[in-house]
Amino acid sequence: MVSYKRLTPEEVHFSGAALLDPDESTDTDLKEVNPELPLLPQSRRCSITVALLTLGGLIVVLSGIWLLGTILWLHKPPSTEPHRPPAPAVAKSLNGTWLQPESCSQIPEAWRFDCYPERGVVVTEEMCHARNCCFIQHTQSNTPGRNGVPWCFYTPDYPSYELVSISDTEMGKVGKLLRNKKTYYPKDIDALQLELLYEEDNRLRVRITDPSEKRYEVPIDVPVVQKKASNPSYTVDFIKDPFGLIVKRTQTGTVLLNTSIAPLFYADQFLQMSTSLPSSFIYGLGEHRSNFLHDVQWNTLTMWARDVPPTELTNLYGVHPFYLSVESDGMAHGFFMLNSNAMDVALQPAPALTWRMIGGIFDFYVFLGPDPSSVIAQYLDVVGKPAMPIYWALGYHLCRWGYKSSDKTWNVVKEMRNYGIPQDVQWNDIDYMDHALDFTYDTMNFSTLPDLVKDLHRHDQHYVMILDPGISNSQPSGSYWPFDEGKKRGIFINDSNGEILTGKVWPGLTAFPDFSNPDTHEWWYQNLKSFHEKVPFDGVWIDMNEPSNFFSGSINGCPDNELENPPYTPGILGGTLKAKTVCASARQKISTHYNIHSLYGLMEAKATDSALKKMTDKRTFIISRSTFPSQGKYSGHWLGDNRSQWKDLATSIPGMLTFNILGIPLIGADICGFGGSTTEELCVRWTQLGAFYPFSRNHNSIDEQDQEPTAFSPAARTAMKEAILLRYSLFPHLYTLFHHAHISGHTVATPLLFQFPNDEKTYGIDKQFIWGKSLLVTPVLEAGRDYVVGYFPKGLWYDFHTGDSLVSSGEDINLQAPIDKINLHLREGSIIPTQRPNTTLWVSSGQPLHLIVSLSEDGVAKGDLFWDDGETLDTYEKDQYAYIYFTVEQNTMTSEVLHNHEEATYITVETVSFYGVKTEPENVTVNSQEATFTYRNNQVLTVTELGLNLSHNFTISWM
Repeated sequence: MVSYKRLTPEEVHFSGAALLDPDESTDTDLKEVNPELPLLPQSRRCSITVALLTLGGLIVVLSGIWLLGTILWLHKPPSTEPHRPPAPAVAKSLNGTWLQPESCSQIPEAWRFDCYPERGVVVTEEMCHARNCCFIQHTQSNTPGRNGVPWCFYTPDYPSYELVSISDTEMGKVGKLLRNKKTYYPKDIDALQLELLYEEDNRLRVRITDPSEKRYEVPIDVPVVQKKASNPSYTVDFIKDPFGLIVKRTQTGTVLLNTSIAPLFYADQFLQMSTSLPSSFIYGLGEHRSNFLHDVQWNTLTMWARDVPPTELTNLYGVHPFYLSVESDGMAHGFFMLNSNAMDVALQPAPALTWRMIGGIFDFYVFLGPDPSSVIAQYLDVVGKPAMPIYWALGYHLCRWGYKSSDKTWNVVKEMRNYGIPQDVQWNDIDYMDHALDFTYDTMNFSTLPDLVKDLHRHDQHYVMILDPGISNSQPSGSYWPFDEGKKRGIFINDSNGEILTGKVWPGLTAFPDFSNPDTHEWWYQNLKSFHEKVPFDGVWIDMNEPSNFFSGSINGCPDNELENPPYTPGILGGTLKAKTVCASARQKISTHYNIHSLYGLMEAKATDSALKKMTDKRTFIISRSTFPSQGKYSGHWLGDNRSQWKDLATSIPGMLTFNILGIPLIGADICGFGGSTTEELCVRWTQLGAFYPFSRNHNSIDEQDQEPTAFSPAARTAMKEAILLRYSLFPHLYTLFHHAHISGHTVATPLLFQFPNDEKTYGIDKQFIWGKSLLVTPVLEAGRDYVVGYFPKGLWYDFHTGDSLVSSGEDINLQAPIDKINLHLREGSIIPTQRPNTTLWVSSGQPLHLIVSLSEDGVAKGDLFWDDGETLDTYEKDQYAYIYFTVEQNTMTSEVLHNHEEATYITVETVSFYGVKTEPENVTVNSQEATFTYRNNQVLTVTELGLNLSHNFTISWM
């Protein structure tokens, strides 16, 4: 057999549509792709005669062993242990021990692929050799760690599948894979179908399925393409035996995917595939608390939705098996594994990546970019682009668990108004409910809640409340319609015996709605509609929807079967699939919970979105804790139950950036922290950063110190107010960014590397970010600092507030940052629309515009503005919007209305500031009429009192 290697085009055994001869020789001369990267050693050749003699002797020995084993097995009592993997056939020497090949020691540590990935096991040499794998104890540690060089790893010629045929189809190719040797996991699937779909020039889809039996597949909508890509930017080559798939970028020859480096596994409850990576720059793979740039030094990321405060090295609320890879030349590609089963994603320094999943199929996409932004857009073409948010969703939100009464909640709102601090949305956590029962409110402590909501509406503000999926099943019969009616309709998750599964959440014993059942959506809508008639809420916060369960499994535990105890369990917090959730064997409409657990939050969000649209006929506002690919179509997300610590402030940025590349741009962290009590300085700095979260909410836990802006000293309160007013002034720009996210799949909060992919210094930056393409945010993230060091990529930058210019060669720059300031800089060549801010976005959105133009060195700039009524569904799709494009060149600014709408007639452009006008003009004209202007020594030209209607084209010139 051929060694597992990184391969060049010359190394592949066949390509294209040729039909394979199963007996065709696979020996080739192997060469290096990149000489500086280590390759796995080639296995030794042997003559046919020696091979036959050796094989004959081996057959005799194995036959004797098999006969003796059969006799012993027949006299052995049956095992009572559940579903244990069988011991494999082991190659042995004459004295009965497995011969570890010399090639094991030749495999570089970085290229050792773990043959014994089970957690909590100290792997011995005997255990490893029982799997026919190499065993070399790593010298730097006495025991194998979770994240370290594996002691037990695959031999260079470890058995895998053989590709025995390949042929062309209308959409690509189809092939047949066969496995001739069993693995150490039970229920191998010996024959597989390989399907390659050349869907787009920059998108390849690969499916590996069981042709004899239908397996579970993820039930989200993805494109069904009928026509093969005409000019793909990728080539696909194959290795016959052992099977390998190699995808390369046509333009550069860069290998993007190479599965030949380690064996492919495809058993009933264990799927494994490895690939080399073209670089160590890997992003995505949410949801995990980590840096934006993932560590490839033996780093395993587990995916299985879990209720746990953000913690490093564990699975969190959401599951997103997508990664973005930036190549060594600045090009980028993406990879999406469409699988919802529990999984581990193992990164190692080769660099390489291994997928380990316990169900479903291999169904994955490769996106060719070639730049990072294009990769994300192509990914969202598959899973769905984010919804356009309702306008007030982009305002400032205030919430806490522990207001304890509607009057207290109302007083907080009134204090915010009294101090003139902007606020669009007031929330309540579970304490508004009657004994934590969904679709109720406490008529004693929250008796004035309906009046509070009406008062918010009179002040152009809005109300959001929490809902948990756990529905109490212990209320007196006939007293709680949500459970009584749900039981009648059969919409709850059942246990493996077909009875309603009982868990425990805030109201006590609960049942869990099965949102994979369409009947549940109708029941959910009727509950929401009924409660809305009592409390006219505007949005819904869906929490605890992993789903979270205070029991592990159910009140009756879970059965001891292969779904609860799979042959391989990924590194899930708690060690079992049922930990703090429902039984994996629980029954839902479309599948067992084993398969669709991580889809629960997505399915609930979809049901909630549908219900709210039916109720209001407007855009919806939903924030969900648990998420899955395509979630952005239905909801936003917050980063969970963080803490009032500086570390949590800093880690919120990589979390925000990761969810932007995952297609959920409406994202933020709890400002000032949720758990623990904040400090004044921390809360000020967090409010400044939170003003630039796409979703901006201050949220506090019960019995902690108050942390509303009104709770602090006058100086701190003023600093927070200024930060929030700054956000409101930037609303036209932020709203336009969400439009581009909705239409084109762009990011809102953007990593620097997206705008500067050829500057490797930006690849690891996650303490700064850019709104869109132009506005650089550099927050203070440490205590006691009145300065911050920020990286400025090469070019011309302007201080947003003053217009002072800064020329960078690509360097770190020390910026003054007193407690009342967050540093913002405009990239050269941009035009940002801003607006006079007010205390709500409804009022702000009617104010005149101020355009800020940051000229490039050669005096050009461009920008745009999307405008509509802020709440009607599908305004872009229905042509109910205005779109204006701004350009500057040769000392002339032009505003061109590319799409007009009545909404634009209500807005005027009052002032325009031009940053970087090198010489003072002699005169300025507006639509050929002379206008008054000012010019400052820092090269800022400002034209005021314009009164230009946004719905009409205009020009401003200077000379």
